[in-house]
Amino acid sequence: MNNLLEQFTSNLPNSGDGLTFMPSAEIDETEQEIHLKLEVPGMQADDLEIEVMDDSVSIKGERKSETKSEENGKFRSEFHYGKFERLIPMPSSIAKDQVVAEYKDGVLKLTIPKTEETKKESVKIPVS
Repeated sequence: MNNLLEQFTSNLPNSGDGLTFMPSAEIDETEQEIHLKLEVPGMQADDLEIEVMDDSVSIKGERKSETKSEENGKFRSEFHYGKFERLIPMPSSIAKDQVVAEYKDGVLKLTIPKTEETKKESVKIPVS
């Protein structure tokens, strides 16, 4: 599992493509399903777009900045704002139409049932 996630961390976005941060991901696999979690604090469920393909899950979103100003004209923020996109490869065949997504307390959780059957189209998943 670790190697699967590490394959895609070497392709971190640069400032030239409009993507500004890469949310951390965690993946766990049981015999029946795959559990995928992403840290995306400061967002709403409507800010996230999830698409499930035959062999991967794509998660896109945008964290919008809040404008703040200080009285002395100085402001410092270590928060990352802007667009992100993660493409997470799946280690097994999955039931794309049975994926459940939940967003709570800044963590997006996907429960992805496994299947032996493979289809060739992607499915959009609503976030609750």
